[in-house]
Amino acid sequence: MGSIDNPIESMSETEQQPLIVAISSRALFDLEESHRIFEQQGVKKYSEYQIEHEDEPLEPGPAFSLVKKLLKLNQGRDVPIVEVILLSRNSADTGLRIFNSIEHHKLEVSRAAFTSGNSPYPYVQTFGSQLFLSTHGEDVRQALDAGVAAATIVSPSRRTIENDELHIAFDGDAVIFSDEAEQVYHDKGLDAFNESERASAKQPLSGGPFKSFLAALHRIQHLYTENECPIRTALVTARGTPSSERVIRTLRAWNIRIDQALFLGGKPKGEFLKAFGADVFFDDQEGHIDNASQHVAAAHVPHGVKNQKSAASRVKK
Repeated sequence: MGSIDNPIESMSETEQQPLIVAISSRALFDLEESHRIFEQQGVKKYSEYQIEHEDEPLEPGPAFSLVKKLLKLNQGRDVPIVEVILLSRNSADTGLRIFNSIEHHKLEVSRAAFTSGNSPYPYVQTFGSQLFLSTHGEDVRQALDAGVAAATIVSPSRRTIENDELHIAFDGDAVIFSDEAEQVYHDKGLDAFNESERASAKQPLSGGPFKSFLAALHRIQHLYTENECPIRTALVTARGTPSSERVIRTLRAWNIRIDQALFLGGKPKGEFLKAFGADVFFDDQEGHIDNASQHVAAAHVPHGVKNQKSAASRVKK
């Protein structure tokens, strides 16, 4: 998809800054038992439980594998190329168990914000984050509204196969790309969508909420030779022909590398994501997330026309 002859020298000072990923404590660790206590018995019992068990390491949560592999990219480097920030609704007191768990699992996470029940999303931008992963949908929507790539992550229903490479998969419309084409499909149907995409094949799509995150991964990939790169990306889309051409030309126009592109023509995505070995898959449609999470960790991006109806219902409540 185009190349840079000397990628490190051609990078600006901004581009050499590390990729910063913000993550909630429930996305990083399995806190379901303590969260159940919080919901059923309240803050006091929750605090007592966390303090009583603060020396017991927490088990990995839905984004643990992703975080571990991202941090592994720093090995052997004088300057880190990835930084992970912990954002938590815990207090500093109840958050001690989380820090102990970070140390137990040997994760290089040194920056954190504990907000004692308040939304941590204001600190997503303050830390300069380019990605925010959480299990709290409202925090995710607020981060997206603020212009940060964000998603609500869901654990896979079965244990996934571990591999050494970092595999990240994306849906196209309303994730990497804007939802301009999806709006045509939503309003006028498949035939009108295909006709519109055929007519606009040479006109690049606008960027979606995850374009900048994909571009950041692309910059990191350029630090390696293609055969040695530990990061693999994939576009996994319901699009088929003839709408595939515009997608290919868009990525070419952006000069962004994508390692695999799967045009499924409406087939369920889960088995394909399993075959790719995705550590996480980002999609704007909850139905696709439900299918994908049967096989891999999946993250819902509440953006675009497919999510407008649910957003409107929340406003009415």
